[in-house]
This record gives sequence, structure tokens and C-alpha cells, in this order.
Amino acid sequence: MIRTMIAIDAERCDGCGMCANACREGAIAVVDGKARLLRDEYCDGLGNCLPVCPAGAISFEEREAAAYDEAAVTANQARNAKRDAAPVPSVSALRQWPVQIKLVPTRAPYFENADLLVSADCAAYAHGNFHAAFMRNKITLIGCPKLDEGDYSTRLTALFTANAIASVTVVRMAVPCCGGIETAVATALTNCGRTIPWRVVTIATDGSLAG
Repeated sequence: MIRTMIAIDAERCDGCGMCANACREGAIAVVDGKARLLRDEYCDGLGNCLPVCPAGAISFEEREAAAYDEAAVTANQARNAKRDAAPVPSVSALRQWPVQIKLVPTRAPYFENADLLVSADCAAYAHGNFHAAFMRNKITLIGCPKLDEGDYSTRLTALFTANAIASVTVVRMAVPCCGGIETAVATALTNCGRTIPWRVVTIATDGSLAG
């Protein structure tokens, strides 16, 4: 059927996630740093997302789309509510101090044979189960490449070179500015002269795992 739908201009979208937060139906999510309409049947076409977009990346269009499915939306909202209500462990998984990349020493006993977590600081607030899902049994380093001055890669290179790091997990948000923390780790791993296994996990602005 032909009906009014939202259209998201990927070129103009800056991945802030405000549209996803404004969409009560859960039709929008930030994926790989850009807002996307996930399911046509979740979109009611009323456009609550339009006025909150600071980049002006959302507009209306008339196109072929599945009919709005209120029952599917209700089921999706119930799933999200169940996820949000899931119990979160009250015990901290933090194993060392300090945690800021710029404050942590480049050599310390707790780094030897450690599984290292290098995370954007926003991720711990976005993902409700962050301690259990990512910090458990890891040494945690956090930072914000947008707000902190300088490049993390030099300090991380020194840290990777001076210690026997077993693995590195990078947790970043699905917004463009968070690419800086992933790039810094990749650069440091290349420069340290060691082969260290690593992976990247991306968190959407609604707290879910992106991608």
C-alpha cells in the first residue's frame, strides 16, 4: 500500500540518536553511526522524530510500505520493556584504579596477561548490563575521543609495548565521534610490534548491541 512514511537522509544524519529516542514505536535505531528505519510496519507516519532531528535529516515521503501494525509495535515495546527491566548486578566488576586512559600508568602489575577493555565512557551509561557484559575479568580503560585533548594511540602503544596484554576488547558507541577510540587502539596495536587479538563491540544509542 502507498502511505506516508519518514525518510532519513544518511548524508545529513550525524548519528545523534535523538530520533530513535523520540520514536515511541521503536521503528528507528542508530546502526553504524546512522539513524535507520528498522521496520516499515513499526512506523505510524506521524513523524514525532522530525522536530527533534538537529541535522534536518528526516522528512516525509509517499511510498509503497507495509501497513502500520499496532500489534507488532506493542509486542516490540513489551520486548524492550522486558530488556530494560532485566536485573543488573549491583557488584562492581572494576578491578583497578584509575580507569581514564590519560591517567592510567603505562606499566602496572595488573596489566600482565590481562584481557583489556578499552571503552568509550558513554557506553557504560547506554548499556544497562555493562559491568557483567564487558568489564568482568577485564582491566578497564575509558575515554572520550571527542572531549579529551590529544591522541590516545601514543599512550596505548606504550602500554601495549610494556605489558603482556592477552587481548583487547573495544566498546564504542554507534556515533561517528566514537570512531576515534577504535582508530587509536588499531594504531597502537600496529605500532607496538606485537600480535594481540582484539575485537570491537558497538552499542546503539538505545543501549542495544548495534549491527
